[in-house]
Amino acid sequence: MTSNPSTISTLEQFDGALSACRTVFVNKLVDYGASWRIMRPRSITDQLYIKAKRIRTLEEGEAMVNEGILGEFMAIVNYGLIGLIQLELGYADESDITAETAIELYDRYASGSRALMAAKTHDYGDAWRGMRVNSYTDFILTKLQRVKEIEGNGGATTVSEGIDSNYMDIINYAVFAIIKLTEQA
Repeated sequence: MTSNPSTISTLEQFDGALSACRTVFVNKLVDYGASWRIMRPRSITDQLYIKAKRIRTLEEGEAMVNEGILGEFMAIVNYGLIGLIQLELGYADESDITAETAIELYDRYASGSRALMAAKTHDYGDAWRGMRVNSYTDFILTKLQRVKEIEGNGGATTVSEGIDSNYMDIINYAVFAIIKLTEQA
């Protein structure tokens, strides 16, 4: 996935990073099925928070087990997409969808996140390329704090984006981090 940003577009890099995340998602479906269907949205937010805090710990060099930041950002992408699925379907008492349905939902929400990224890239250009990876971590943690506040308010917002928009932003920040990390590899 190493690339030269001058020859590969943001959309192509985004697709490559997302494809790697999708491969992990599909492989975990083989191992565990859609066991994540049991998770309530608040639990997914907490799982995202745990992953982002772990990345921050790794960035600060304080980890006892250094498994790498890249895999954690990939997990954030996948849990973010799972979160969007759960917002639509609600949670279940058991794994109640097939792997095929899970992949279809994953692809639909990944496509939505990609469309949002494309629109924002149109408006902001490739400003994300000038950012440092640790800024993505901080932005993800900020978005998660916002999601927790919205969840604490029963999902209601006055003028702000909802949980789904925050999840999509989190996914996109994580994809940008994956791109930057693989460019450095």
